[in-house]
Amino acid sequence: MRLDGKVAIVTGSSRGLGKAIALGLAKEGANIVVSARTEVENPQLPGTIHKTAEEIQALKRRVLPIKCDVSSEQSVNDMVKKTLDEFGRVDILVNNAGVAFYYPVIETPLKRWEIVLRVNLIGAFLCSKAVLPKMIEQKRGSIINISSLAANEREGGKVSTGLAYAVAKAGVDRFTWGLAAEAGCFNIAVNCLKPQQVVDTEGMRFWVKEEERKGWVTPEKMVKCAIFLAQQDAKGVTGIVATDEEICAWHGL
Repeated sequence: MRLDGKVAIVTGSSRGLGKAIALGLAKEGANIVVSARTEVENPQLPGTIHKTAEEIQALKRRVLPIKCDVSSEQSVNDMVKKTLDEFGRVDILVNNAGVAFYYPVIETPLKRWEIVLRVNLIGAFLCSKAVLPKMIEQKRGSIINISSLAANEREGGKVSTGLAYAVAKAGVDRFTWGLAAEAGCFNIAVNCLKPQQVVDTEGMRFWVKEEERKGWVTPEKMVKCAIFLAQQDAKGVTGIVATDEEICAWHGL
């Protein structure tokens, strides 16, 4: 197994793409910290950190479910401390947690704009900052930021996710380049992965009518790319912002 014995934190992994990535990394031998806010099931949005943890346990991997609000520095620092107390190391961070607000700017309250930026962009910053000291000590690590084509699209795109989300994801792209440059001397890879097609997840289904879901895809290709990027350090692939299709083509996945 390609990630045997590694420890991975995956934020937003109670459901959807985060859960799929967490399970994919576990199947490759990684021990997983399942991080998200959801501990109690919502009938409209199925999935909790505990349900994801149960599926990982069934794969015979060690797993630690931790409730975490990535927009809170204290919550993030507590999560990383619990990770180190349990596993003693952290090798992989997947900054996947995200929220969107699907309305025009004129209908967007300041509070909603701030929440979207805090979760998507500040969350990636806080989680990366929290794991970096241990990765620097280990002289190796991989940080994977999950972004979106919304960062590049000038119009509404395939699915309208709101301008705050697009701005936050554009920030995540730029954050990736800058952090890769800063962390490279410590042998830490920092990469940004985004889906070429809309990924069919519980969260997206909640907002989009069934008749508008044509062309949506499973998370399979994103998971494959996340596994590949999780194996990297600064001597390998780092500093890229690319789609799953690009990474699969460039690296023969």
